[in-house]
Amino acid sequence: MLSNMKTIQRLFRLNRSEIAFVKFIFEAYDGIANLSTLDQKMGVIQLTIAPGCEELALKILKDLKRTIRIEPWRPIATKSHE
Repeated sequence: MLSNMKTIQRLFRLNRSEIAFVKFIFEAYDGIANLSTLDQKMGVIQLTIAPGCEELALKILKDLKRTIRIEPWRPIATKSHE
């Protein structure tokens, strides 16, 4: 069944000084999610969540939000100039 499931990617924005802390938290939950920094200056991260682990990953984020400001992030669409 897991072969049909795909990883889920979610983008978030947080204070850049908190990126390493959040990364270490997710590393402690081995195999739940991988955190990548997309824009260090803006504090944009990408969580790649393992199949079947979205609920747990979101619970971890919810708990972190009690002490850290973390918000969903969407990139601003840019128009192509053709």
